[in-house]
Amino acid sequence: MLKDNLSSRDLSVIWHPYTQMQTAPAPIGIVRGEGACLYDEDNNSYIDATSSWWVNIHGHAHPYMAQQLAAQAMELQHCIFAGYTHPPAVNLAERLLQILPGEQSRVFYSDNGSTAVEVALKMALQYWDNKGQRRHKIMAFKNAYHGDTFGAMSVSGRSVFTRVFDDFLFEVHFLDVPTPENTDHLIQEIAALGPDQVAAFIFEPLLQGSGGMVMYDIPSFDRLLQYCAGNDILLIADEVMTGFGRTGKNFAMEYVTTAPDMICLSKGLTGGSMALGVTTCTATIYDAFLSTDKLKTLFHGHSFTANPLACTMALASLDLFLHPDCAANRQRIHERHLRFLEELQQLPGIKNPRLLGTILAFEIITTNADGYTNSLADHLHRFFREKRVMLRPLGNTLYILPPYCITDTQLDTVYGSIRELLK
Repeated sequence: MLKDNLSSRDLSVIWHPYTQMQTAPAPIGIVRGEGACLYDEDNNSYIDATSSWWVNIHGHAHPYMAQQLAAQAMELQHCIFAGYTHPPAVNLAERLLQILPGEQSRVFYSDNGSTAVEVALKMALQYWDNKGQRRHKIMAFKNAYHGDTFGAMSVSGRSVFTRVFDDFLFEVHFLDVPTPENTDHLIQEIAALGPDQVAAFIFEPLLQGSGGMVMYDIPSFDRLLQYCAGNDILLIADEVMTGFGRTGKNFAMEYVTTAPDMICLSKGLTGGSMALGVTTCTATIYDAFLSTDKLKTLFHGHSFTANPLACTMALASLDLFLHPDCAANRQRIHERHLRFLEELQQLPGIKNPRLLGTILAFEIITTNADGYTNSLADHLHRFFREKRVMLRPLGNTLYILPPYCITDTQLDTVYGSIRELLK
C-alpha cells in the first residue's frame, strides 16, 4: 500500500497534462526549489534541465523575485483592467516596448502563451475587417505548435495534439520551414495562394519547440518574411518560447532584418513564476481599432488581465534578465553546450545534433518514426528520473534547455547522464 505522500494523494484526485494516466509512472512530489534544482519530499534534488517547460530562466525561489512579490501583495493584488490601470502594468509595458524588436507600440495583456496567440489572431483578422478589406487567410509552418486553445490549435500543425479536434479548427495554409533550397518554392506557393487574401503569417522564429526543436536557416527565413511584409501580410512572431534569451539574443526576431507586426510573449516573461501573457503590436495595428464606431473595438479580455502580482514578477524577471550577469551566464551555457555538441557529433546512435543559444538538441536513432509519439520517450523519461535529471524528451528528440543560473557542475551532471544513456 502506498504511503500517504504527495504522489499517492495526487493519483487519487489529479489529471495531469499530456499524460496517459493509466500507464504513466506516479508523479514525483516536489516541495521546494532552489536555483536550478527542485527537491522532493525526501529532500532528493533534481536538476531542472528543461526549465520546467521552458519557463524558469532565473532558477527556482529566487529571493529577489520573492521579495518583490511579497511587497506587491501588501499593496495591490488585483484590479479590474477595463477602465482602470495600475503601476506594475504601466511600468512593464513601458519597459517591454523599449527592448522588443521592431516598432512595437502597444501591449495587450492576457494569461498565457495560448491566449497571447488568440489575441494576435483576433487582432490580425479584425484589423483587415476594420479597414474594410476581406483578408481572411492565415499562414503558419507545418509542425508548428502555438498552444492548446482552439485558435492556437488551428494555427498549429495537425498532429497528435489536434487529432480529435481537426474538424472544428479553422482553415490554415501550412508552409514548410524555409531552407536555402525551398525558399523560392515557398514564395511561389504564397503567390499562388493570393497574398492579397492573406491576413497574417504566424510563426515561431528560428525554432519550433514542441515540433521537435526544429531549427531553420536564418537568411531563408528572413527572405520569406521580407516577401510577406512586401505584400502587406501581417507578421506574428510567437516568441513565447524563444523570447528572453533562449536563442542567444534577447529575442529571436533580432536575428532577422524584417520587423514583426505583432509579438506574443509568455513563459520566461515572469521568469517562470506566475502565469502572464502579452501580445504587442505596432501603432499601425492599434490605430485601425480607434473609431467612434464601437464595433471596431477589440472585444477580448480576461478576468486576470494585467494582474498586478504577475506584472510585478515580470518586472522583477526583467531586472534580472537585463543584468550583465545574465548575459554572461547565457554565453557560458552556450560555450559548454558547444563543447558537448562536438562530442555528440562523434557518437553513434544519434543524428542531427544542433545548437541555438542555450538550446541543445538531437535525435536518438530508433526503428520507429521520429516524432512526439515515438515510444522511446517513455524509456528516456524513466531513465533520467532515476538519475534525478529533469529531461523531458519530445518523442526521440532529446534536448537541454536549462535555467541561466545552472552551474558548470550541474551541466556536467546533465551531460554525464546523457553519455550514460547513449552507452
